Amino acid sequence: MSMLLRLTATLLFSSTLLCHAAEKVAGRWEGSVQIPNGGFNLIVDLDQGGGKDWTGSIIIPGLGVKGAPLTEISVNDAGISFAIKGALASERVGQASCKAHLNERGQLTGDFLQAGNTAPFVLQKTGPPQVELPRKSTAISKDLAGVWKGDFEMTGYPRHVTLTMTNHDSGAASAELVVVGKRTTNAPIDLVVEQDGFLTIESHEIGITYEGRLRKEAGQIKGTFALGPFELPLVLQRAP
Repeated sequence: MSMLLRLTATLLFSSTLLCHAAEKVAGRWEGSVQIPNGGFNLIVDLDQGGGKDWTGSIIIPGLGVKGAPLTEISVNDAGISFAIKGALASERVGQASCKAHLNERGQLTGDFLQAGNTAPFVLQKTGPPQVELPRKSTAISKDLAGVWKGDFEMTGYPRHVTLTMTNHDSGAASAELVVVGKRTTNAPIDLVVEQDGFLTIESHEIGITYEGRLRKEAGQIKGTFALGPFELPLVLQRAP
């Protein structure tokens, strides 16, 4: 067999192995992460649509993570690895990530990594992938555009909130969310969506979500502020 034929056969064989591995990895995986004195559930969706780049999302019910996108996804003979974009991350602890491999029983086993800490997990494939693609911001009504203020209490300390929303010619609104408590947090907002007077604001980097409905007559947005597993009522009043 010539060198060219050997090279062609090797490439075809490697391609077949990679396709077979991709078929095994693509899907919805469910299980739990084991940490001292307990653990938390993990739901991971991985897909390779059309044999192109991998996409994925993750759900961690106990930590308030709902469909956070995965980045840096790598699937090869060495195993599977990915990072969790935004959710659970902070300047203090950094970004969370996972490294795993398929064992002989078809389970995805590996480690959940963050801030130098490692926790093992075992996931079982439960069905086809249900990757949640990132939502896109929309325009908002003129009744929502502007500055809104409100207060809530968390862990015994008051928090003062200022939400500023602006429409743009691009058709997508932007928002600034400032929370003042023991310190001031200027949350980077990457999603602003309004649908029939219902507003959704999200900061994936910090893990903040605010959902509320406009009460035009009262000049209020009545909703819920969520930070990780914490959910608190928050009424915003239009600023003078």
